[in-house]
Amino acid sequence: MKIRLNLVKYLANLPFAISLLLTIATFSIFGSIIEQDQSIDFYQTKYNEPFFGFIDSNFILQIGLDHIFKTWWFISLLILFGTSLMCCTFLQQLPALKSVRRVKFYQFDKMFKRLPINTRIGSKSNGKVINVLNAKNYHVFQSRNVYYGNKGILGRVSPIIVHFSMVLILIGTILASTSGFVAQELVPESEIFYIQNILNNNVNTFVPQVSGRVNNFWISYNDDKSIKQFYTDLSIIDANGKEVKRETIYVNHPLKYRGLTFYQTDWNILGLRVKYNDGLSYQVPVLKQPNNIWVSWIPNKLTDIENFNFQNGNILLDTVLTGTSFVYNNEGNLLGASELNEPFPLSENVQFVDLITETGIQIKADPGLPLIYFGFFLLIVSIITSYQSYSQVWVWPLGDGLNIAGTSNRSKFEFEFELLNLVLKM
Repeated sequence: MKIRLNLVKYLANLPFAISLLLTIATFSIFGSIIEQDQSIDFYQTKYNEPFFGFIDSNFILQIGLDHIFKTWWFISLLILFGTSLMCCTFLQQLPALKSVRRVKFYQFDKMFKRLPINTRIGSKSNGKVINVLNAKNYHVFQSRNVYYGNKGILGRVSPIIVHFSMVLILIGTILASTSGFVAQELVPESEIFYIQNILNNNVNTFVPQVSGRVNNFWISYNDDKSIKQFYTDLSIIDANGKEVKRETIYVNHPLKYRGLTFYQTDWNILGLRVKYNDGLSYQVPVLKQPNNIWVSWIPNKLTDIENFNFQNGNILLDTVLTGTSFVYNNEGNLLGASELNEPFPLSENVQFVDLITETGIQIKADPGLPLIYFGFFLLIVSIITSYQSYSQVWVWPLGDGLNIAGTSNRSKFEFEFELLNLVLKM
């Protein structure tokens, strides 16, 4: 029992907690400097030469610096730090709060003189003393002819809120490190997709059976034809094929559904549709080039496709998803621009019908995020409340006068003025 008590006291020790916090902060800095969750080849190429004399690719991979926030030893540090905070809360903060809530009636003159601020005034009525203290938001208690008032007890609660909020943040961080996942799907327009291309998962990751449908995809442009924003009309579908949520997503405006967040990340042109004299639409593949340029080859006649004749045709080039493409002949000469549902330049046999596009959707689950947000909210609240002074005032009649004394844990200069005003009003 004594060993356990000594262990709890050691965990509640402030220097020990500070050393843990500095250790966690140091490794977090390494996690920010060193790229996380990359391939082995990436680290072997980038960190071939050691920095700081010893940190190279082998060192990074052996101790887990490539995924610091998911390693057992980093999570153990978080658990140990959280345990230290809880031990400090129960061993030091809660007893201190109980002591603050205890009403203290000083009954001897020497006790008043020990207080940092004390004075003596002429005799006043007890009712006026109570009214003056109540007017300054003091909670007044009386024992016989001794009065005690305090206010600002919330400021003494703030350290406990700080510890509780930090524990919530640590729990949320551990959940995020062990249970979250990231998936990436490239989905053609009007197609249904499932969460299956997992890029990053953890030991306790659970991937829900959720499906979605891309209803539409489009891009908006600036006046100079540069891309302004790209949008996806996205629907979430349940197991029965029923639409349960629909929203248009774009960059920095995701869709959220049951702990999943769907982000707009990328887009691509898969192919195009052309129509010949027979009235049927044919799908033609495209080849993506650097700088968002897509190139395709379109036969001049339907018979060229049936006879596998790839000599007669035109080159179609698209740079922006506006429905306008540029047509070149086999010699590379520009023939003109082709619009949707219009014949090709110098060719009445072929009509440009549509572009087949796909949109990139990133699905992310982070079960610890609500706890982290709530923890930071409580931390902000505790910082604000910690500025509230905890003040105490004693009034004790002695002879034909009143002894008035008080103390405050902060803003002592302002408290002196407040006590002076109390004396003047009494």
